[in-house]
Amino acid sequence: MKTLHIKKGDTVQVISGNSKGQKGKVLEVSPSEGKAIVEGVHIVTKHVKPRGPQQQGGMVKTPGPLYVSKLMIVCSKCGKPTRVGYRIEADGKKVRYCKHCKESI
Repeated sequence: MKTLHIKKGDTVQVISGNSKGQKGKVLEVSPSEGKAIVEGVHIVTKHVKPRGPQQQGGMVKTPGPLYVSKLMIVCSKCGKPTRVGYRIEADGKKVRYCKHCKESI
C-alpha cells in the first residue's frame, strides 16, 4: 500500500492531461491503484442496464479516476497549487504543509 500526498476532502488541481487546469474536491482515493476520483473532473459516460422496475437504464455521466501524479493540492491559505511537505509538530503529530506559505494543510 502506497502513501499518497492527497486525501479525501482535499481541493486539488489537475496539472496534465485533457482536464489540465480544472479544480475539484477529492471524493475517493485508491492507494493500491495510485488513483483518485475528483468531483467534476474527468467525466466519463457509463452504460447502465436497468436493474428492477424502479431503476432506469441508460447512459450515466460520472467522474472517472485520475492518477495521483497528475494532481496537486491547492493550499487553502495562499490559494496556489503546491507541493506537499511533511513535518513533525511539537506535540508529535506528522502534518502536511504548503511549500509556498509553510502553513499546515
